[in-house]
Amino acid sequence: MDDLQRRFQAALDSGARTVLHHPRRTPAETMARLARACEELGVDTWDGYGERGPVARLEAEVAELLGTPAAAMFPSGIMAQQAALRVWCDRAGTRRIALPDLSHLLKHEADGPRRLHGFEVEHLTTGRVQPSAEALEALPGHLAAVLVELPLRHAGCALPDWAELEAFSAAAEEGGIARHLDGARLWESQPFYDRPLAEVAGLFDSVYVSLYKGLGGLGGAVLAADEDVVEEARLWRKRMGGTIFRMTPEAVGGLVGLRDELPRMGEYVAWARSLATSLEARGVRVNPSPPHTPTFEVFADGTEDEVNERLFALVEREGVVPSFPWWSTAVPGVVTTEIAVASAATGFDPDQVADWLAEVALGAS
Repeated sequence: MDDLQRRFQAALDSGARTVLHHPRRTPAETMARLARACEELGVDTWDGYGERGPVARLEAEVAELLGTPAAAMFPSGIMAQQAALRVWCDRAGTRRIALPDLSHLLKHEADGPRRLHGFEVEHLTTGRVQPSAEALEALPGHLAAVLVELPLRHAGCALPDWAELEAFSAAAEEGGIARHLDGARLWESQPFYDRPLAEVAGLFDSVYVSLYKGLGGLGGAVLAADEDVVEEARLWRKRMGGTIFRMTPEAVGGLVGLRDELPRMGEYVAWARSLATSLEARGVRVNPSPPHTPTFEVFADGTEDEVNERLFALVEREGVVPSFPWWSTAVPGVVTTEIAVASAATGFDPDQVADWLAEVALGAS
């Protein structure tokens, strides 16, 4: 952890209120909430190695929401996605897959997909580009699977429009390429399309969703697909050490998120768009405009040190954390940060938060 991260963590640990994500709770507070949820949800049995109990209940709920015949819970999205892609590769007889060069699998998994499974990666897109049928058709040779990340997190959580997504899905199906959805933030993406989750998921052969991004759970993920695909993925879960003795706490957290947070996604998107509008009225640049999901980017002129010093000065003065630390972009003299809206933000006035962020971004008070 570098000095900037330490200062940011210290600000959070000091008791400052945060605009980001969900309200901070201690481990004791979190466990107490899960205990109450067990009573409210009627959870009175444990799972055993990812079977039965609340895990089975969670899997059934996610499968119903996404319109798939089956689903399996995994300890992490990293494992769930690697398992799904391995299934498609084994079936196709090739390790060639296509995914954005900004994909989480390539940027944050320490080369795990290649080292563990021997995947041969083609770049479906390069940079802040949305998937298209034309991009897929331009890739030579046979592909086992193609991964689409909705939204593309490292492009400001931007989403393709519905017609583009339908055309892409049809092109992959026609080419005999398995379609996998990195839906870590699918819950937050659904309001953009204003279509049932099952209709969005129906454009893909397998779908991964997170239990903590957006839903605010302890951790974990779910992979949804046809029954035979899920059963093969369960085998890879076991091979990769993911069939752990107890998954009940994470499963209960996921059930709570589906009950309490999923219905609020539209509210969070509306709040994020209100904030973005207020920021632009103050001369602060945002991307996308308007935001596609509750998460979007903000840009400022200056250096990391200059802007972050203003951020920490504001945190100390107001006792509020309005953003993550800022970091440099590829454009010299421009820095950026990510705003992630969930239940914590709704306790604030978007105009007030915009004033704070404008002070940090522009140096105005």
